[in-house]
Amino acid sequence: MPTHQVTPPLDSLVLYKTKPARVAALGEKIEIELEGGQTKRVRPKDIELLHPGPLRRLSELVPLDGEMNAAWELLEGGETTLRELAELAFSDYTPATVWAAWQCVAEGLAFVGTPESIQVRPRDVVEREQAERAAKEAAERDWRAFLERMAAARPAPEDAPRLSEVERLALGQSEHSRILEALGHPQTPESAHRALIRVGHWPERHNPHPRRCGAPIADVELPVPDLDEETRLDLTHLPAYAIDDEGNRDPDDALSLDGDRLWVHVADVGALVHPDSELEREARARGSNLYLPEGVVNMLPGLVTERLGLGLQEVSPALSFALRCDTDGEIRDIEIHRTWVRVTRLSYEAVEHRLNEEPFAALRAFTDRFRARRFAQGASRLALPEVSVRVEDGRVNIRPLPRLMSRELVTDAMLMAGEAAARFCLEHEIPIPFAVQPPPDSAEESTDLAGMYARRRGFKPTRLVLEPDRHAGLGLERYTRATSPLRRYSDLLVHQQIRAWLDGAPPLDRASVLERIGEAEQSSIAVRRGERLSNQHWKLVYLKENPGWKGQGVVVALEERRAVILVPELALEARIRVRDAVTLNQPLRIAVNEVDLPDLSASFRTLG
Repeated sequence: MPTHQVTPPLDSLVLYKTKPARVAALGEKIEIELEGGQTKRVRPKDIELLHPGPLRRLSELVPLDGEMNAAWELLEGGETTLRELAELAFSDYTPATVWAAWQCVAEGLAFVGTPESIQVRPRDVVEREQAERAAKEAAERDWRAFLERMAAARPAPEDAPRLSEVERLALGQSEHSRILEALGHPQTPESAHRALIRVGHWPERHNPHPRRCGAPIADVELPVPDLDEETRLDLTHLPAYAIDDEGNRDPDDALSLDGDRLWVHVADVGALVHPDSELEREARARGSNLYLPEGVVNMLPGLVTERLGLGLQEVSPALSFALRCDTDGEIRDIEIHRTWVRVTRLSYEAVEHRLNEEPFAALRAFTDRFRARRFAQGASRLALPEVSVRVEDGRVNIRPLPRLMSRELVTDAMLMAGEAAARFCLEHEIPIPFAVQPPPDSAEESTDLAGMYARRRGFKPTRLVLEPDRHAGLGLERYTRATSPLRRYSDLLVHQQIRAWLDGAPPLDRASVLERIGEAEQSSIAVRRGERLSNQHWKLVYLKENPGWKGQGVVVALEERRAVILVPELALEARIRVRDAVTLNQPLRIAVNEVDLPDLSASFRTLG
């Protein structure tokens, strides 16, 4: 902004928007000539006089060697004018010397101000500014070099700390990355994930999903108290069987038969994890174990499982549920005791071959009556494909889970314990979280894949509430989760409430139970999502590392120009373009086409 709006003379040197210009004609507006020969008409206030001229052409403003540093040293800390500065530095006052002097002022280092009032900055200020500018220029050079390395996918070892910014976006911990912006990439976790793989900062098979979902990724490291001395019912004379998947490391339930009574023994986690203890608060904050193909992240320290896991010690403490089941499958004569049990561990596969032997035949008859009642009450018969996904010794192993009667036996026994616990707590007015699920919106029960797929989509998630209500999927009017306290907080909470009643102590009130449910469920949502996305990730890693994979998909839904397929051997859902008309439940021979790990998607093609 000029200090005086004086009309400059013809052929004078003026400043227009930081650039030199020559006054070419005068009038109501002033015509100026700019570099490159263009002309422009401006108001007097839009320009500032630097030299009265004459300046015949802008090409006269050639670079000059002068004594600007000497002039600065002579004038340091004072004030000068543009004319004085030009004469001191170049021993002449011409448009060219004025323009050269003004460029030094415009640089803003040793001189600052206007043509008529230039401040000469002191040495300490200049040196500090020089250091700051040098550092800034070095940082800009370093930044440009870094971006070049990123664009070429050749990062240097020293780039790792800088890439943590991209990691934060990839993990959903921030919404913006200056690096991705500079490279022209979208500001999304998927884009950040892709960039980190491309430059080799993350291996291609890196699984970011648990951290992105906010699930805990490290085991608990807290001290575990000793087991209190408590009166327990000695059931060590009853054979007890913990039946689970081969290699299971947290056995928390076992079965015994005592005449016409079934005992469901559950690890007595409440004996070590007391309400509002540090262990309990940590379990509540985590919600549940995190089961990943890479391994398990526990909600409780490993020492708790080591001491309480059924069958891991010669004799185990348990919270045991006793019940009878009549010919109609109704549960009665419910009792709950703190017990000692002696447990034998067996796999589902081992028991499957012994179902006609005792005690397994009697156990099966017991649970079959209960199962028949559940189905009569509308329990879902969904039997969609399931697989186990494990990363073992660096390899992704996917194994179909067969429909074993031994697994159904154990499932129904656990559901019986859950119904028994719910009824016991209702009878004794013990506040607990009840598991409820409304019936599906649509789709009738079906035994084909497409029908089961549609029915599953119609179900709403199970909720934990204080008021008991029907669980439609299980076909039970009253139900709570009570058989997995080592790995699920809500089960532990039920145990703590029952134990308080057994001790004659006041259990937590309804408000406290509701608060704990809410906190744990928020964490459990992150855990379940982390598990689901991690399983999807490793299935896609398997396909990417086996590009020649071919298999069968079954059409389970139809969309415009696409079919939704289930791949049974992978328990994988995908969408595929089809040229010819297809029908529900039609099998299709398919091959993997492309896998996009950051996008968590795969495309398939049909085979003739």
